[in-house]
Amino acid sequence: MGLSREVCQPATDVATVPATVRDGRTEVSRGHSTSPLEGRAEHMPQGTRRRIGHVMVQKTRRTRLSAQLAFDLGEGDESRPKPGEGYEACPPPSDVGALAPSLMEAVVAAENMRQALKRVRANKGSPGVDGMTVDELAGYLMVAWGQVRQLLLEGRYRPQPVKRVEIPKPGGGTRQLGVPTVLDRLIQQALLQVLSPLYEPTFSPHSYGFRPGKSSHQAVDEARGYVAAGKKWVVDLDLEKFFDRVSHDVLMGLVRRGIGDRRVLRLIRRYLQAGVMLNGVVTERHEGTPQGGPLSPLLANVMLHELDKELERRGHCFCRYADDCNIYVGSRRACLRVMGWVTRFVERRLHLRVNRDKSAVARPWQRKFLGYRIISQREVRLTIAPESLERAKHKVRELTSRSRGVSVERMLRELRTFTDGWVTYFCHASASLFRDLDGWLRRRVRCFVWKQWKKPRKRARELIRAGVEAHTAWGMAYDGPGLWRAAASPPLNKALSNARLAQLGYHSLLARYEALTAM
Repeated sequence: MGLSREVCQPATDVATVPATVRDGRTEVSRGHSTSPLEGRAEHMPQGTRRRIGHVMVQKTRRTRLSAQLAFDLGEGDESRPKPGEGYEACPPPSDVGALAPSLMEAVVAAENMRQALKRVRANKGSPGVDGMTVDELAGYLMVAWGQVRQLLLEGRYRPQPVKRVEIPKPGGGTRQLGVPTVLDRLIQQALLQVLSPLYEPTFSPHSYGFRPGKSSHQAVDEARGYVAAGKKWVVDLDLEKFFDRVSHDVLMGLVRRGIGDRRVLRLIRRYLQAGVMLNGVVTERHEGTPQGGPLSPLLANVMLHELDKELERRGHCFCRYADDCNIYVGSRRACLRVMGWVTRFVERRLHLRVNRDKSAVARPWQRKFLGYRIISQREVRLTIAPESLERAKHKVRELTSRSRGVSVERMLRELRTFTDGWVTYFCHASASLFRDLDGWLRRRVRCFVWKQWKKPRKRARELIRAGVEAHTAWGMAYDGPGLWRAAASPPLNKALSNARLAQLGYHSLLARYEALTAM
């Protein structure tokens, strides 16, 4: 299986992880030998359990110190950081090149591992198949890191299976994720920090997905520039289940061109071939690189870099964000020609599949790219794709549903968490859209509050307190329109004015958009 919580003993290969059953679920054993006073908690006297619990609390308080010192184990030639010294990301040593046979030494270097642990702890995430949490990782490394490091240096480390998790996709269906154990996430992060500076200079400037200093905003801005320059046709290329269909042999052949350390190559292949656990059953994996590990985005870019090079060699204008690629040309005839050879290249050279149902030759304003749509009228500008807008409205309807049974304060807190992030992503669209959405969203909030007031007497008092005439307030409270019509009425707009909604915690979409665009 692979290394888990147990302390791996030196052996000719990695031992199978023992397991115990507790509380009806499988638990990976730590594998430690125990003294009579270090047995399982249920076999200990009550006083002993209290003392051990006190010790565990003290250990928890020292977690940050453990995280700092964990990687000094087994590295006598590296000193511990000085107090107050930061953990800034550092490139691999200057004498370690991509083809150097000592790349693994840079991966397990103390400073690189400290930075990797910091990133894994910041990203949090759920446990893998062994049940170990991110908070438990530093304490485990204090005991086991020396032997884990030795296994990595000897090329004998074997990852554990990933835990299969399925999440719904916006367009329907499910997306399969693979959650590695926290130890494997740490090692993958350490690999990423060493390999990324070596691969980044070779990647195309038109590739924007999962790269430092690159963003989806830059990708859509470049696409808009192509359309403004006269490229009014687009080849919208969709790769069918890309992360599940990557050929291990093709990918490792591409990775092998840039890495000379056989231990690193062997470790990457083992991560690709690590099994998948679903409902307690582990199945082998012969293709694909599961989404969920830190290393998967880099491997995806290595795979699709071949497509980028071919597009650049032919002089095409394109933008690629992970497996979402748009190619901009000047005519429909050129579009059809490009779609033909790109499909042949992807399927024959990269052994991937093009989704012919979702791929298309069309005008840019007929397609969406990263949630945006490019409009070409008097000027070329970005707007929000109708599909993205409808998904956002559906989420807002869920949050402001009048049958949720939550307080106004909680509803507004959850609503602004969603809308603030949504506006931040779509801040490159035109302002008129946010103005219209603001009015619709305020009406839904007023409708929610009007329903919360429930009794006519409460409604009338709130309207009168806001300055509405008594006869109007009582008439609306007892014999007024329905909830949705009431939310647009002048009395309720006076009682719940824009200023009053802001006091309650409502964040204006337009105000946030203007603040972001003014930066």
